[in-house]
Amino acid sequence: MASESAPVTVYAAIASNLAIAITKFIAASFSGSSAMIAEGIHSVVDTGNELLLLLGIRLSQRPANDAHPFGHGQELYFWTLIVAILIFAIGGGMSVYEGVTHILHPHPLEDPTWSYVVLVCAMVFEGASWGVALKEFWPAMQKKGVWQAVKASKDPTVFTVLFEDTAALLGLIVAFLGVFLGHLLKNPYFDGGASVVIGAILAIVAVILARESKGLLVGEGTDPETAKSIRSLVLADPAVDGALRLLTLHFGPHEVLLNIEIQFRPDLSVAELAEAIDRLEAKIRHRHPEISTIFVEAKGLSGQQSRV
Repeated sequence: MASESAPVTVYAAIASNLAIAITKFIAASFSGSSAMIAEGIHSVVDTGNELLLLLGIRLSQRPANDAHPFGHGQELYFWTLIVAILIFAIGGGMSVYEGVTHILHPHPLEDPTWSYVVLVCAMVFEGASWGVALKEFWPAMQKKGVWQAVKASKDPTVFTVLFEDTAALLGLIVAFLGVFLGHLLKNPYFDGGASVVIGAILAIVAVILARESKGLLVGEGTDPETAKSIRSLVLADPAVDGALRLLTLHFGPHEVLLNIEIQFRPDLSVAELAEAIDRLEAKIRHRHPEISTIFVEAKGLSGQQSRV
């Protein structure tokens, strides 16, 4: 299932984006700003995306059944991919369309006061949501850096919200500059151009999220440190001569399938072999509770292989 902290991050993002979307559209109606309309669309899309993430979290927590013997953990990966597509198609596409339309058919901007007030308030709300997501993702970022932490993460919920909020903050800065320069230079093209830039930012974020979600949905193994730890646990057991092939697959953020081929001592009896396998499974699950399913391919007596 998704991490317990993920819903807190998502709820914080929903609350901020919904409030911001309403105020942005109010400001757009007063100022006639294309950039403000693009930002309002952006916030509506972000609100919908967070609701889809909550849906993905809920569906991924359903128990395993005959049709899905390894559970529904990959539901979260699927809905994260849908979120990326929506950011690209609706958020990015409509923002670019609005900007291009404004550039082709410019009209003078009206009083920018509302736009400035809303943009500053939006920065505060988005900054608060961004801070919540960053706090959850910060430990991994400190150890591995941003990109490596994203690649290593098997829970896309937090980094999806973090990337959305980062795009939102960048979009707010661009919108502010578009409105400010448009009024200062009395040139409405700055406002339309800002809307196009906002769309481009959303498209870039969407491509990054889609790439990471696709990798998780297709199937990724556990990180090298975990695989090394499992191998060390197995090799430390007195009944083991060697750990051969080790395969892992994430079916969800905290649901991992382990298939390991072990060379046991040839002098073990069948009872001792079974005891050793039970002991190893207990040790692995104690050290790595995310390992939900374990298959052991045992090479024991007479070099014959058996699957347990």
